[in-house]
Amino acid sequence: MEPIQQKSHDGQQDVALAQTLVAAYQKVTGELSKLIVGQNEVIEQLMIAILARGHCLLEGVPGLAKTLMVRGLAQVMDLKFRRIQFTPDLMPADITGTEVIYEDSATGKRNLTFLPGPLFAQMILADEINRTPPKTQSALLEAMQEHSITIGGKTYPLTEPFFVLATQNPIEQEGTYPLPEAQRDRFLFHVKVTYPNREQEREIVGRTTSAFETTMLPVITGPEIIACQTLVRRVPVPDHVMDFVLDLVRCTRPKEADQKLSFVKELVEWGAGPRACQYLTLGGKVRAVLQGRFHVTIDDIEAIAQPVLRHRVIPTFNAEAEGINVDEIIDRILKAVPRGTPANVL
Repeated sequence: MEPIQQKSHDGQQDVALAQTLVAAYQKVTGELSKLIVGQNEVIEQLMIAILARGHCLLEGVPGLAKTLMVRGLAQVMDLKFRRIQFTPDLMPADITGTEVIYEDSATGKRNLTFLPGPLFAQMILADEINRTPPKTQSALLEAMQEHSITIGGKTYPLTEPFFVLATQNPIEQEGTYPLPEAQRDRFLFHVKVTYPNREQEREIVGRTTSAFETTMLPVITGPEIIACQTLVRRVPVPDHVMDFVLDLVRCTRPKEADQKLSFVKELVEWGAGPRACQYLTLGGKVRAVLQGRFHVTIDDIEAIAQPVLRHRVIPTFNAEAEGINVDEIIDRILKAVPRGTPANVL
């Protein structure tokens, strides 16, 4: 990895902080490798989301160490971790907390006392988020968007930094409540956790069926994460990269695609909104710094296009009938949008 040499508008201080961030990222991945076999791309995307101050939706079949990965990430980042198992009978108060009547033994007076729920942590694993009713999902949405919780007319701020990493099972859909489009749009990334390869699976079996033990050491703290989140927003984005971001997102919209992208009208019901542009830009800035640069390139945008767009582009019935998934549609759009020059959109 080449050393960061370019200066931001704050000069050497930003460059030094960026180099510290790169070193911390390498240490985080090194510590996680003691616990997790493979899944390097997933870990990178989780780190990008965290440093971009975003939330992640992880999709994968059971048994791929999603919970272990998130718990380990919280440990090496020295963040308070809570896991919430979402079930059909889970109520909003079960995750936000509730007010209870407390009687003072000395005076006999009764007062309402707020008991915080599991959302009062810094890294939340919302396990199988699509198994809980919309009312509970909306309570989680307030925490994700506002970083606060309202109970009994009073607002309680959550401790920063605050992240929600939610999982959902792509196989068993019976008895689930699909996430509304507005809530899915709040997730920066939709990350797909895939099966390990043969050698990785051999190592997983060897570790988990023996006396193997590991100790995870914290390598970065909450305040340092906040400082890094502030830093990445100062990374410059060249005009031609911003044009590429705008062209890419706008070309996912059927009404704005030109003749070269006529397949979009056939395969896409709804395209991505402006939040996709924001998240592509923020994610690109983080990836640039992690790659040792203080400027964003088109390669950075292309590298994160799939997880940013796959939950924001809605395929048509024809696409689904032909077996064309959303990732294939995004790949076709990426190949059709020119690099460095604006796409011809209406």
